[in-house]
Amino acid sequence: MSKVLLVHAKGGPPLGHVLSRTAARAQVHLLALSALPPAVADSAGRLCASVITPGRTHRSDLVSLIVSRARAVGVDAVLTFSEYAVVAVAEACEALGLAGAGGAAALARDKRLMRRTWQRHGLPQPEFRPVATEADLRAAARDLPGPLLLKAAWSAGSTAHQIIRSPHEASAAWARSRDVMAESAQLGYAELHVAEADADFVVERIVTGTAADWFDEPGWGDYVSVEGVVADGTFHPVCLSGRMPTVEPFTERAGITPALLAQDAQDRIVDLARRAVDALGLRDCGTHTEIKLGADGRMWLIETAARFGGAMTVPQIEEVFGLDLVGMLVDHLLGRPVEWPERALTPARARGAAGSLVVLAVDGDGEAWPERKVWDFPAVAAGVPLSRGSALSVVAESSLADGQVVPVYDPAAGANTMAALCLLSAADARTVLRDFETLVDAIPRVLPGAREEVPA
Repeated sequence: MSKVLLVHAKGGPPLGHVLSRTAARAQVHLLALSALPPAVADSAGRLCASVITPGRTHRSDLVSLIVSRARAVGVDAVLTFSEYAVVAVAEACEALGLAGAGGAAALARDKRLMRRTWQRHGLPQPEFRPVATEADLRAAARDLPGPLLLKAAWSAGSTAHQIIRSPHEASAAWARSRDVMAESAQLGYAELHVAEADADFVVERIVTGTAADWFDEPGWGDYVSVEGVVADGTFHPVCLSGRMPTVEPFTERAGITPALLAQDAQDRIVDLARRAVDALGLRDCGTHTEIKLGADGRMWLIETAARFGGAMTVPQIEEVFGLDLVGMLVDHLLGRPVEWPERALTPARARGAAGSLVVLAVDGDGEAWPERKVWDFPAVAAGVPLSRGSALSVVAESSLADGQVVPVYDPAAGANTMAALCLLSAADARTVLRDFETLVDAIPRVLPGAREEVPA
């Protein structure tokens, strides 16, 4: 039986989903760089031939650690679904002579390298400037027309994003973003391979998006993601995911599969995603490309990742289109034939719709809840009226336990301050969107209040 080394770290699709699909294709050896979520610890023991959790002293050379473990077990493939381990796994695969994202993986991880590559290929993206010091940021804030967005070059989940509306805000933004990156590292949401990655930033002009020119009904966000895969260097688009509007600065609230776009609009978006992925030179990996939508058909590349979309994107695709992307990628890395979609799947091919909602302590307008609340999924499930046929569940490994206090939303920390991740299945994408709007409005009303002694 073929053997696979799965490198687990925070982020990406739920580990329980990944493990079950991988174990159906091969013998799994798990290298856990992050603690296993309690909800999947037991199943990991059953599904994996081995589970290794190395101490921090053994992680100073992560590539060597992965290579050593892969050779000790004699695996036929090494993969990860975490943004924070993508580069290390790609380099380990190169050293082992195994299929992987390839030597260009860092181009799909470091936002500075990504934007420079796209700039050389003449692809549409916001005007940008790499920044390594506070002085760099102050200079960029003087030179670039605002407003600007400061991003950590190696971050994920919209962490350490800061909007700079005038040059005098640059110093405070720099200090806050540096602090958030340090806090994220303590939580395990940080690059695992590149030394001092938390010091690398990029600042870019904020482009004006609009959903009205692309979607027939209100409520959609002004960006989409193209989910896909690169196999033997060839990009295969799978489908498009839509979004609700982000929470300031640009924290994602919800992803919906499929995105309700007309065929010609989808084709133009997929073409830009293809050019973006091709420019990066990836070889064998999942891809997730985010694209901002503007007026009069304008588009701007936000970023591409050398892995599948996080949260519930992969399970949503399996539910809606019947594609087990995890299993298909495992088969491909093991050299087995895989039939990827000939073109991106459309809403006409969907069997219903599904979406994932990040529960943040803000209302539909992005305003903070007036009082602290305690997370209680049974109260949400019983107290929020959804559309007939809609089904709501909570992703336990990505959510607070019932009874825990919902964090205050921190714009700079982004998804680090989420309370829960919910999955909703419905008859169509419009229904998912409407039900999510209902949930966002109703959740603070149905959740129990926190006791006054809980610190703010």
